[in-house]
Amino acid sequence: MGSITFIEHDGNKHQVDIEEGKSLMQIAMDNGIPGVDADCGGSCACGTCHVIVDKNWIATTSTASEEEIQMLDMTPEKADTSRLSCQISTSEAMDGMVVRLPEFQM
Repeated sequence: MGSITFIEHDGNKHQVDIEEGKSLMQIAMDNGIPGVDADCGGSCACGTCHVIVDKNWIATTSTASEEEIQMLDMTPEKADTSRLSCQISTSEAMDGMVVRLPEFQM
């Protein structure tokens, strides 16, 4: 089983096991990762599960939908590799992936 590292805005790191097929948001919630609020429960309707995927790993995630892009456009901390973690289905190919959390969620 592989792992993914979440890095909080202040630099605290949390390494969690990949649970293939679960969303990155659900894995964060299951592991109590601070900074992932997930107010809408994963329906791509709030933007509070914003993560910034390390540029070396962005290709392992699916392409963002128009709906996701619209949600991300509303966040002031949007980066080139920003994604909503509720829209990323995890797989073993993500073993070693690093994602950073913004200082604030919307």
